[in-house]
Amino acid sequence: MMISENSKDLEFLRTIGTGTFGRVLLVSEKSSENFYAMKILKIFDVCRLNQIEHIKNEKNILLENKHPFIVHLYWTNHDNSFLYMLMEFLSGGELFTYLRSKGHFDKYTAIFYASEIILALEFLHSHNAVYRDLKPENLLLDKDGHLKLTDFGFAKKLDDSRTWTLCGTPEYLAPEIIQSKGHNKGVDWWALGILIYEMIIGYPPFYDTTSYGIYEKIMIGKIDWQKNVDLVAKDLIKKLLVHDRTKRLGNMKNGANDVKLHKWFKGIDWIDVFSKKIEPPIIPMVSFNGDCQNFEEYIDDESFFKEAPNVSNDQRNLFKDF
Repeated sequence: MMISENSKDLEFLRTIGTGTFGRVLLVSEKSSENFYAMKILKIFDVCRLNQIEHIKNEKNILLENKHPFIVHLYWTNHDNSFLYMLMEFLSGGELFTYLRSKGHFDKYTAIFYASEIILALEFLHSHNAVYRDLKPENLLLDKDGHLKLTDFGFAKKLDDSRTWTLCGTPEYLAPEIIQSKGHNKGVDWWALGILIYEMIIGYPPFYDTTSYGIYEKIMIGKIDWQKNVDLVAKDLIKKLLVHDRTKRLGNMKNGANDVKLHKWFKGIDWIDVFSKKIEPPIIPMVSFNGDCQNFEEYIDDESFFKEAPNVSNDQRNLFKDF
């Protein structure tokens, strides 16, 4: 698919997401009826918040790793004030929205989403990349109901066995991240355990009103289990939420295969999962390709573009290859 890298060929329609130093807009290509998601970041704020490496990692990992369950990045560009990343538009919205609406998922639904996530993580890890931000808000559904990992701002290529950056969402952080002991791909399998628990229970296992309180509960590791929790799911979660990362399911010698072979996934045909032959449990309400009814409504603040701070030549040159 040929898409012009000139932003003048795109029509900016509305904001579908916001962040600390940027926003995501729904855009359409003037020469076609195709819709895309455009992530726009202020260079000044990226530099001010020391996110330069994170943004470059996001770009490189997405361009290098194409997979059915990872959001597709078409191209990146920049001007004097902004960075632009044109991605596929996933009209189904966030998995978070559906989870909050239903309260929790049944066994079939949780297994379906966990299966697609596992294949995405397995693929990233095979290419020496760690995701580091698994959570319902970063899982988008396409119009057919299949999910994709998005927001790779914390993803990183691991040149050696460990990295030390403290990043991620508090409820999903592995103990080794909190302790600053250095971490590896094992943090993604810990996060998967948190996510499966949240999908079947309705909230994460370690919760508190403060980040410090959350970290304290993670380090203690005590999990409250509801009486009606499926014992097989409970066994899987326990094996993913092991403090010793060398004994954590997914992070041992057999990698993702240990997770895929767990009894909770009995009967799953992983080739069918990859080929999207399994019917999704939730089919989003989508009327047309550019339908954004499944996204929160934002006020389109034009000052975001008009009031962009001046960027120095040194800052601009950091992104000359973007």
